[in-house]
Amino acid sequence: MKKAIFLLLLLTNICIAQTPSQPKQVKDTTKIKIAPIDLYRVITLERDTTYIDTSLTIQKEYSHNYLRKDTFGLLPFANEGQTYNTLQYSLTNLSPYPEFGFKAKHFNFLEANQIRYYSVATPVTELYFKTTIKKGQSVDAFITLNTSENLNFSIAYKGLRSEGEYINQLASTGNFRFTTSYNTKNKRYFANAHYTYQDILNGENGGITTIQDFESKDPNYNNRQRFEVFLNDAKSFLKGKRIFVDHNFRINPEKGSNNLYITHQFNYENKFFEFYQATIPSFVGNKIVSRFGNSFLDYGINDQTRYNKMYNRAGLVYENTTLGKFVFFADDFRSNYYYNRILIFNNQNTIPSAFSQKINSAGGQYEYRHDKWNGTFLYSRSITAQSLSNLDAQLKYDWNDDIQLAFQYQNINKLPNSNYNLYQSSYVQYNWSNDFKNEKINVIKANAISPWINAEVYLSVMNDHLYFKDNSTDLQKTARTQIIAPAQYDGTINYLSVKASREFKFGKFALDNTILYQKVKQTNEILNVPDIVTRNTIYYTTYMFKKALFLQTGITLNYFSKYFANDYNPVIGEFFVQTNKQIGNHPNLDFFVNAKVQRTRIYFKLEHFNSSLMGNDFYASPTNPSRDFTIRFGLIWNFFN
Repeated sequence: MKKAIFLLLLLTNICIAQTPSQPKQVKDTTKIKIAPIDLYRVITLERDTTYIDTSLTIQKEYSHNYLRKDTFGLLPFANEGQTYNTLQYSLTNLSPYPEFGFKAKHFNFLEANQIRYYSVATPVTELYFKTTIKKGQSVDAFITLNTSENLNFSIAYKGLRSEGEYINQLASTGNFRFTTSYNTKNKRYFANAHYTYQDILNGENGGITTIQDFESKDPNYNNRQRFEVFLNDAKSFLKGKRIFVDHNFRINPEKGSNNLYITHQFNYENKFFEFYQATIPSFVGNKIVSRFGNSFLDYGINDQTRYNKMYNRAGLVYENTTLGKFVFFADDFRSNYYYNRILIFNNQNTIPSAFSQKINSAGGQYEYRHDKWNGTFLYSRSITAQSLSNLDAQLKYDWNDDIQLAFQYQNINKLPNSNYNLYQSSYVQYNWSNDFKNEKINVIKANAISPWINAEVYLSVMNDHLYFKDNSTDLQKTARTQIIAPAQYDGTINYLSVKASREFKFGKFALDNTILYQKVKQTNEILNVPDIVTRNTIYYTTYMFKKALFLQTGITLNYFSKYFANDYNPVIGEFFVQTNKQIGNHPNLDFFVNAKVQRTRIYFKLEHFNSSLMGNDFYASPTNPSRDFTIRFGLIWNFFN
């Protein structure tokens, strides 16, 4: 309540302080030039351009969070900075190349294609702040400037520290990124480059041991620190560094109807994952439990996995203003995934210390842009021993300014992530060396944007799907022991999702709706998702204090139907399939009051305010409750110097 009163007073003072007074009648002999918004550009790796936006919309409310994006389809764990369960499978990014793995740790890890580049008329600063769960804060500071019209720099750091409500749930993360963009004055050469350093530290408590205590509504457990957890001193740590360059040079001196370019992309990255657990035995009541089975060590488990990769792609581009753009490229991918030991088991295969890959591919891409049509067709295939291919065809049609249609077909022959093929741990049954087949994935996607409705249909057919499964025997499950290992499904999985969103406005009131329907056809329960996921927001907007303040307030309902959600395993940093406990069918209500004063946006929210009214049946995974009622506030402040 004190925070709410403080925020209300702060809003009032800002509004009064920034209410414009009557201008003085002074003759001004100078002319101040104000740069238009289209000179403040945000550019993606694919060179799609948007502009820095300081408005306050309902979409800005959805993206004011730790990930700085709309998290519809993701289910956050109880503490800020932890992992997310995936409700919407079609959010999964598809790449034919093998990755490091440990995917549950990567939701806040910025990949190369997520970095943005800038071109601004004047220096721009953005400050993001939001309170966290109990002690801590979340900040994201960013500044960009052009030293000249053709040279830009930006530097940013996002940091979070959040203690959490439960035992051993501390989250501490940092994302540093530096970017630069350059082009010559004659526009023959363009370059984008960045450097990132990222680290994600989480206390890993393994979930609460007695779900029945959580669901009992016993007031003694209103203090969440009283819940017994499996791990009291375990933690996981992911860090990574990356150097990235993407540049191109036009061979012909003057740009004309026919142009020839040389392109090159370079990506060097190393990653490190560590699971540390000082005390090995767990306690459920007075009973000692070996949560992850037998261990080689009596204490001080410190599993470390190291990885590096280098990627080079060189291409030749022919561009014709009538025919379109023809791209021919070859790429070289090299990775090393390794440990510092070799494990030899009796009557079992030897677990090697390293797993390295060298892949060369060649391919082509055709781009066509004319009038209302925009199409891209890409095909690449490995020319080395590995079987790897990617076919991606996309077509967009702009009917008019309000209606756009998009279609995509993708066929991927994907190599397994490295941690499926090799993993070493101090836990005896968490060691494996595999040679899995490639995943084969076909995707058809259609998208429509219109004034009446935004809709998306996603159909995927998967063969040889890789996943993590619970290999615990019945005796081990009775003893509360959890043994997780990778597996490959030899059947076919058909996945369909239909997503629709529409906003209705009634004067100063609005109702924003997003609903997702999903259906999976499979012989065994491997890919499990809720049938229905929905988000509905009713809100009110108005101007106050002589239009010095723009107010936005409302209530958001988040809901998903019951399903067998994947559970989280901290030893391997991955989610695994389980079919013992369903979660869902619990409405989550948030109340928010947001305000905009000039270029400052202020956010105040009562998250999950109905948590104590409808029973303790809200979970992020079968062993991890989701967030309780929490009061949060924050702001985003932009400066255009």
